[in-house]
Amino acid sequence: MNLNQFLDHWKIAENPFRGEEARQDPVFLRLEAASQAGTGGVAAAADIPAPVSTGMISHSDFEKIAGDISRPSTAIVFGEKGSGKTAIRLQLADRLAAYNAQHPTARCLWIGYDDLNPILGRYCERAKVEKKPNLTDTLAKLRLVDHIDAILTLAVPALVDAMLRENTVRTGAPPVSISLPEEPKKIVKKMDAPTRRDLLVLQTAYDRPDAPVGAEVRTHRLRRMLRIVPPFGSMVWTTLVLVGWIPAAVYGYVEWSAGRISLDPAMMTHMENPLWWIAGLLFLYLLILLKRAVYDRLKYITLGHRLRKQIRVSVRSDSSYGRSLRVIPRALVDSSVLPMTGSDETRYAMLERLRRVLRHAGYESAVVVMDRVDEPTLIAGDPDRMKAVVWPILHNKFLQLPGLGIKMLLPIELRHALFRESAAFFQEARLDKQNLVERLGWTGSMLYDMCNQRLQACRAQGAPPLGLIDLFGDDVTKQDVIDALDQMHQPRDAFKLLYQCFVDHCASVTSDQAQWRIPRATLETVKKAQVERVKQLHRGIRPA
Repeated sequence: MNLNQFLDHWKIAENPFRGEEARQDPVFLRLEAASQAGTGGVAAAADIPAPVSTGMISHSDFEKIAGDISRPSTAIVFGEKGSGKTAIRLQLADRLAAYNAQHPTARCLWIGYDDLNPILGRYCERAKVEKKPNLTDTLAKLRLVDHIDAILTLAVPALVDAMLRENTVRTGAPPVSISLPEEPKKIVKKMDAPTRRDLLVLQTAYDRPDAPVGAEVRTHRLRRMLRIVPPFGSMVWTTLVLVGWIPAAVYGYVEWSAGRISLDPAMMTHMENPLWWIAGLLFLYLLILLKRAVYDRLKYITLGHRLRKQIRVSVRSDSSYGRSLRVIPRALVDSSVLPMTGSDETRYAMLERLRRVLRHAGYESAVVVMDRVDEPTLIAGDPDRMKAVVWPILHNKFLQLPGLGIKMLLPIELRHALFRESAAFFQEARLDKQNLVERLGWTGSMLYDMCNQRLQACRAQGAPPLGLIDLFGDDVTKQDVIDALDQMHQPRDAFKLLYQCFVDHCASVTSDQAQWRIPRATLETVKKAQVERVKQLHRGIRPA
């Protein structure tokens, strides 16, 4: 018997236990969509059913992790591979989308901080310049301000895109997506002068270099949209560059027309010769050109270098920053405003600026979701490197910022490292205030309900009721299945156990035997093998 015959007999249109990754699991995605819609859902195809239940089974700690979206709070979760961290992230995203649909003028911004590859790559490229060849030591120099800069480099470009109506083509889902409640010009009219300056400062420091027209050009466009006057001194010097040659040209034309300009060598030594005055005027104009083209450029490149040196997760060049700094008001080109030092307070001020600007865009709060910290190429699952990246974030002041919720979905290896930390570390992190979930565990009953719901979601349209226990023989009780699932500890391994039960049963009988129910012997054999697999996985001696 093959697996399709087994599924067809039970009128199961899709294998409910085939998926192992929530992001690529159509059953999970369909269940979650139906749960958010509050209806039975719509089938993706004629032979793929809609979910029967609209109440999506989630972990018992999900409500603690999600918290109140209107007042987002921090949550720190530790879980093993396959325990459902990615599923929780997707459920959080759907919960937030549903909240935003109900509160269009007081939305919560989703900031996906789960793709650390480009961020760590840019940071390490800069660290190589500082001659830190050891990768673990290099990551150990990562600071809280670097994480704040990284979060701002995700949120600010999306905000500027929305304000300037520029859409950058990207592959995959963007980490931040911002939609404005009305036209940008109307939003700008409602902003007061300090908020407009806040937006310009954020764009100057954190816009991305791969924008369609370049970050410095976007600074010009945004400044004009915000109706912020460029620096007075800059306007004066620009005007002198444009018209500074005119006095020499006019004076020379007048003197030439009057015939007072002589090219006779004997007359060249006389100061009364107008050529000396023309040369003097041209020399002054040359000084203006040198000041504007050389001195000012070097000055702002130097300031841009100071800015780039501190924002270590950005790939913008010194000259790109310098050209942006030239067009913003002089009062904003200061280390107390821009992150030109390693000060935490400057970054906290930047986050507050972002929050003030987002209010005008219809967002009252923001949620930063950190996930998949073991996957970046530069980390490759190494616990010491994960610790170096994550530990700087565990600072109570940052985790308790009003209007900003940090959701950290972390591998279980970091939990072991956490319990070896000192009392001083715990005092600084104050994990007792961070909605800590020490281990994302699942009981057999929870896994049974989840698997049963997935089975119902994959039933063909019009099929009679079917429970998970109905797939097993009379010698198997519901408690036997629950006990077997309990030893799997997490959804991914539970799905593997049931999937293997299907496969082994189909491989042990022929089609003409018509034995459609899985006997106890098959369940026990598969359970024994799967329990051993899980033990070896936890000991690190088998890949999956």
